[in-house]
Amino acid sequence: MGIIAWILIGLLAGLIAKALMPGKDPGGIIITMLIGIAGGLLGGWLGKVIFGVDSIDGFFEISTWIAAIVGSLILLAVYRAVTGNRRHA
Repeated sequence: MGIIAWILIGLLAGLIAKALMPGKDPGGIIITMLIGIAGGLLGGWLGKVIFGVDSIDGFFEISTWIAAIVGSLILLAVYRAVTGNRRHA
């Protein structure tokens, strides 16, 4: 897949992750998009390491989307845990 496809998947995966984990985040839409892009890469890497499969097959493959969304959910949870307490400072 090309870089444009990765960015598109990441953007959409970040938005889906945000919808699945509603609540206030310290960052805005830009942070959500960046988390989505990084989450897509993380999900693909975890799929390869844990399950030994190439989870990033193509733009329209369900395994690609699941890996990207799961990676985005993981990163969003970590981001909230790390930055969540800074709002009260």
